[in-house]
Amino acid sequence: MEELVRSFENDGIEIPPYLEKHYWWAYLRPWSIWTFERGWMINLILWGFYAPLRKLVLTMMGQTLAGKTIKISCCYGKLEQRLAERVHAGGGTLDIVDVSPEQLKNSYRKTDPAFVNRIVKHHRRDAVDLAGFADNSYDRALLFFLPHEQPRDVRKKTFEEAFRVVKGGGEIFVVEFAKSVWWHPLRYIWYPVLMVLEPFARDLWTKDIEIWLPQEGQGCVIEKRHRFGKFYQGVKIVTPIKVVN
Repeated sequence: MEELVRSFENDGIEIPPYLEKHYWWAYLRPWSIWTFERGWMINLILWGFYAPLRKLVLTMMGQTLAGKTIKISCCYGKLEQRLAERVHAGGGTLDIVDVSPEQLKNSYRKTDPAFVNRIVKHHRRDAVDLAGFADNSYDRALLFFLPHEQPRDVRKKTFEEAFRVVKGGGEIFVVEFAKSVWWHPLRYIWYPVLMVLEPFARDLWTKDIEIWLPQEGQGCVIEKRHRFGKFYQGVKIVTPIKVVN
């Protein structure tokens, strides 16, 4: 573990300035893990919907996951463990990437020791630059509450990288906030709070996710499932078949 920790912290990859400025308290400090890696805390932040949203995306992905899966950014809670179990059941592999050493260390600690560096591997990468990950090499990718935490240019580049590494006809899964119905009470209670804590989230509340995809999702097959009065969305994007010249 100590050797792995050193490799995460001394690999020359920089923390993006926006992440240090806006989210240092949530993801970048050891005490952040101590504070937020609690089931009741995660559920509180998501208004009791963490488990339903985890179940939603795992249902959309399937019971068994063969081939190669990449999860772009770590997350608090047990999603990664549940995902690893489905990958194991399908005889596949799972790569988890994040730019924060603390998040990678936390994810590593949560991973079943039987899976570490065999079924599940951790890599320090910025979502906008998945260096070393080949084009068209993954069957599927997962982004769980990542896009709303990114500035627009970073968000678009993240989707470009996801599309680059996923095979044509592969799948990209996203769980995020959505354009809720106008009468939803949390529009008036929670959104003002999130505007302070999540300064880039407004885009996901006011715009369809397609506008952040390469060519605005042209050629993709997109399925959306909403929860909690369209406050949240689970999105399955089947990427276009890529023509090789």
